[in-house]
Amino acid sequence: MQYRDLGRTGWKVSAVSFGSWAIGGTWGPVKDAESLAALHRAIELGVNFFDTADVYGDGRSERLLAQIRRQHSDAIYIATKAGRRLNPHVAAGYNRANLTAFVERSLKNLNTEALDLVQLHCPPTQVYYMPEVFGVLDDLAKEGKVRYYGVSVEKVEEALKAIEYPNMQSVQIIFNLFRHRPTELLFEQAKKRNVGILARVPLASGMLTGKLKSDSTFAPDDHRTFNRNGEAFDRGETFSGVDYDIGLQAVDELKAICPVGMSMVQFALRWILMFDAVTCAIPGAKHPSQADENFTAADLAPLSEKTMSQVRSIYDRHIRELVHHSW
Repeated sequence: MQYRDLGRTGWKVSAVSFGSWAIGGTWGPVKDAESLAALHRAIELGVNFFDTADVYGDGRSERLLAQIRRQHSDAIYIATKAGRRLNPHVAAGYNRANLTAFVERSLKNLNTEALDLVQLHCPPTQVYYMPEVFGVLDDLAKEGKVRYYGVSVEKVEEALKAIEYPNMQSVQIIFNLFRHRPTELLFEQAKKRNVGILARVPLASGMLTGKLKSDSTFAPDDHRTFNRNGEAFDRGETFSGVDYDIGLQAVDELKAICPVGMSMVQFALRWILMFDAVTCAIPGAKHPSQADENFTAADLAPLSEKTMSQVRSIYDRHIRELVHHSW
């Protein structure tokens, strides 16, 4: 496993880390025993950074990570998110009372005295232009309830605004073979400010595993069923905003250039790690076999310039027009 610096925290975190959305909910059926086994396997493979949110299974994934932390407290960092419990989810809800309540609930779920990293959870764009919100986060850090804070964003615009705040340590953004725009300006600016980049949705909701087909079906409670067009939340969260059939066409071409000895999953993750601005990719894993495939990707050889060029060509031909200027 490779380890990379996370912002100015002083932490070195695993280049492929664990995203726990899937073990919380909205990804179809999941069993806690298998989720715990996947978490343990990830740690065995060198993973020391875990990303969660208070709304993943209404705290389910936070509570699972609390169980893991009891056994590995000195070895792991847990990042969580706050804000999506708001209903309605509006900028005015990002106030001192609500943010404090969300943090205190996560402290209870994670059974800890201080959150390692709390991230605003894809708030409305207006929030990034409300300095008082980040003042609340500064105060929560001074009170010892959080160690550091960051943001999870939908758009590059939001990320660029967020990193202007002096105590911002990390930006979580969708970055994968189907979403290239962060490389154009955000990565350069994040490096200048020493802000970590967490690449979320690295496998485009499973599309980039190469295992989906035109007739694949998903459970009713899986966001790949109910959020294809953004019915429940931002449509970019599901298949990275790419039309399903077009995504399959692009994946077929990506399979043809996948290096020998790599699975499509590993190819997708290794591509992300080719960018030194990225702190880590955070794929999910619902059982140990997925952990084995995901978390060994950092140990694989770098991709060739030819392969990187071929990826850009596939993106330009199939994907760019669909997503590049939307997020």
